[in-house]
Amino acid sequence: MLRFLQENYNLDSTKIIADIGSGTGISSAYFLEAGYQVMGVEPNPEMREKSVELLQHFPLFKAVDGTAETTTLNSDSVDVIISGQAFHWFDVVKAKEEFKRILRPDSLLILFWNERLQSSDFEKEYDALIVKHAIDYVKVDHRRIDWDSIETFYTPHQVELKEFPNYQVFDFEGLKGRLLSSSYMPQKGDKGYDAMVADLKQLYDKYQQHDSITINYATKIYIGKLT
Repeated sequence: MLRFLQENYNLDSTKIIADIGSGTGISSAYFLEAGYQVMGVEPNPEMREKSVELLQHFPLFKAVDGTAETTTLNSDSVDVIISGQAFHWFDVVKAKEEFKRILRPDSLLILFWNERLQSSDFEKEYDALIVKHAIDYVKVDHRRIDWDSIETFYTPHQVELKEFPNYQVFDFEGLKGRLLSSSYMPQKGDKGYDAMVADLKQLYDKYQQHDSITINYATKIYIGKLT
């Protein structure tokens, strides 16, 4: 993804990046490794502190206590805004105004996320397991974010959509960790946790091949300007 952005949108490493909803810094790390300065804006203190721990060897990373609607960043201070897996949490009206405030003129907003496919029987049953056990999953399912809502967010400017195939291969412990990494799933000690893990193990045993399972994604990237 980064190479595509560099080659097609003049995204050289002199650009200052604001990662909105940066979490533990997974997306920030890709840009930091390529030499970019990144400000990770994250409201959750535990996740923000984890990002500081994981990215402490990058002097160009700064963790910021803020939200999409109130980043606390200076006006006209960033060249690019990125946000992965966080758009569903935005108050879109307030976030758009805040993004326009902090972006320099003629700068990019890049939204991206992995959308799980349901092309195999395993993927369909895995999705059904999530729906069965999750808390408020419907609110954060990226398949519910339609083109019109994205286009409206970028209006009056144009937005371009690019898709790339992606996949992950897991053993059972890896699959369980992937499931538990989602904020809407019960965690250990929560009601329903044991039943969820039992269902996951049954599903894994049904479809695993050579003690591994594959989840396929479409990585969707929305690219455009707000100013």
